[in-house]
Amino acid sequence: MQERGFVLTAAGVKMPRLIYSTAWKKERTTDLVLRAVQAGFRGIDTACQPRHYAEDGVGKALQILQQQGVQRETLYIQTKFTPASGQDPNTIPYDKKSPLAEQVEQSFARSQHNLKTDYVDSLLLHTPLFPFSHLLSVWQAMEKIYKSNNARQLGISNCYDLDVLKRLYGEAEVKPAVVQNRFYDETGYDTELRQWCSEHSIIYQSFWSLTANPHILGSETLVTLARKHRKTEAQIFFAFLMAIGIVPLTGTTSDAHMREDLELFNITLSSNEITSIQKLL
Repeated sequence: MQERGFVLTAAGVKMPRLIYSTAWKKERTTDLVLRAVQAGFRGIDTACQPRHYAEDGVGKALQILQQQGVQRETLYIQTKFTPASGQDPNTIPYDKKSPLAEQVEQSFARSQHNLKTDYVDSLLLHTPLFPFSHLLSVWQAMEKIYKSNNARQLGISNCYDLDVLKRLYGEAEVKPAVVQNRFYDETGYDTELRQWCSEHSIIYQSFWSLTANPHILGSETLVTLARKHRKTEAQIFFAFLMAIGIVPLTGTTSDAHMREDLELFNITLSSNEITSIQKLL
């Protein structure tokens, strides 16, 4: 990807404007990461959550890529600490009986082993914990990892309550640089939350951007714009998300779709076109 395919976060991290998601890839993870990076992706999202991610498969891909001349520092690697409530009870990658702070340490040590890297570019809390004191305990453990230069920035995922995000931001020593949420109608597309993130220099990452929005992809607006730009409806929607400051994740397993996704940086939507799509949200 060209330089225009990146955004600089509040933490000073160069983040690709389009990130490849490895969720639910299982035994195909290594091959798909290789294909994604070879196609041009430079951002990889994973998690220390065996239930939905094969994080070690990402690590195997990184080793192969290194042998092929793709240096680790040219890639943006993002992983997550997943609380026990989000884990399969039979495959929790840490001791769930340990204090929360130790669970974070153990999980991150497993991520380092899985990914074969000392550091990650972004470490996210996979979901908020309740009560808030538990969330803060986990966040402070993540801050310790950040201060040790093992994570270049911190963030939170699946955080749809703006009050929770505001409180975290207010009490955290290391402010969240990223919020990664499902992008769908049920939460009103996080309109208010996204606005607040923008005002506080927090990058909003979206997942389920296509899967949750078939009504938008099939709308007359998208179909017309796709025909006009000679692109697919998915490309137009992704280009729209980028235009309004969102960093979308894509988990396609298709080589053709990978190439199409990477063509997004050649699509320029007018302000009127952006407004017409915005009305669909």
